[in-house]
Amino acid sequence: MPDLLLEVRDLAVRFGGVVALAGVSLTVDRGEIRGVIGPNGSGKTTLFNCISGLCRPEQGEIRLAGRRVTGLPRHRMAGLGIGRTFQNLALFRTSTVRRNILVGAHSLGRSGFFANAVRLPRVREEEQAAGRRLAVLLDMLELAAVAETPAADLPFALAKRVELARALIAAPQLLLLDEPANGLNHAEIAGLEALLRRIRAHFALSIVLVEHHMNLVMRVSDRVAALEQGRLIADGPPASVCREPEVVRAYLGEALDARAA
Repeated sequence: MPDLLLEVRDLAVRFGGVVALAGVSLTVDRGEIRGVIGPNGSGKTTLFNCISGLCRPEQGEIRLAGRRVTGLPRHRMAGLGIGRTFQNLALFRTSTVRRNILVGAHSLGRSGFFANAVRLPRVREEEQAAGRRLAVLLDMLELAAVAETPAADLPFALAKRVELARALIAAPQLLLLDEPANGLNHAEIAGLEALLRRIRAHFALSIVLVEHHMNLVMRVSDRVAALEQGRLIADGPPASVCREPEVVRAYLGEALDARAA
């Protein structure tokens, strides 16, 4: 039996007269890579914003590991085990790769202002734990050689890995990846596919992947949900979602449907 981690139930969001989500429901199991596809404006980013606390839904419920997290402020989400990357890079350009990644470890700290001010032992223990996790990530994401390089000097593909490492250092149980393949070449996308599988296995976490690169989504995902105009139009194994007539019409196109048949 699958072990349910995330449950999104009947989520609805409206921006003025625009319906961004119209009663969307989906689940994510522990250890699962979950793809979310759909044309621009279909509600993918709004769904992510609701799960990560950037947007409060008008209707519906979000549960993480059985706990209701609907509408909680975004600063609470990292501490609850939700990590996220964004479509556009949001790195501190003049800071080094090392410092950019360590920013993400802030949510793991349990020491207050006084403990940090006087450098109590638990503060040093937290810093040492973050340092150990940083070392693992620098190695796994092949960033060790540029650890002291300012983020502004990195090639785009490496900069995207820094943002991924920053999300991972907070030890999430659920990782939300918003178009991680955007701007990458074919070789880099193949490397990303292998990396996502390694991350899932090493950290025993679940990944929700919003992505326009269909080959990547279909190869790496265990299940895929398809959105159109805020509605869930298909949900299931990648091969079956590819063949759904509504998905073909809305997003994939007749040519891909013919190849999948």
